[in-house]
Amino acid sequence: MSVLKGGCLCGAIRYELNREPLFSGFCHCRDCQRTTGTGHCCYMIFERADVTMSGTGRGYETRAENGNPSIRYFCETCGSQVYGSGPPDDPRVSIYAGTLDDPSVFRPTDAIFTRSRHEWDRSALALEECEALPG
Repeated sequence: MSVLKGGCLCGAIRYELNREPLFSGFCHCRDCQRTTGTGHCCYMIFERADVTMSGTGRGYETRAENGNPSIRYFCETCGSQVYGSGPPDDPRVSIYAGTLDDPSVFRPTDAIFTRSRHEWDRSALALEECEALPG
């Protein structure tokens, strides 16, 4: 894989991804619907060690269904939601696919929290589906 790059709308936050994502797909949970203003977010999960970040996002924390913190980071200048994480000791980070410089490289493999999916937000892709967070 070549290094993937991306960032926020104004360029204040930039990142490089040095490996393939561990997971990638669509999250249909209500929090993702609210933060994106649409039916789902397009996410890619990476080990933190495989992400190089420049610039600082402001975090907004909610509680995930399992009670753990879910923190979404956005650019304070342009408002773009760029990445997310769980608790501070979580070794993984979510990168939102729409922030890639070349979003055509995004390859979703699953759809999670499908119990919250709306009828108007159905994908033609044959994705593995899970009604909540897998395993």
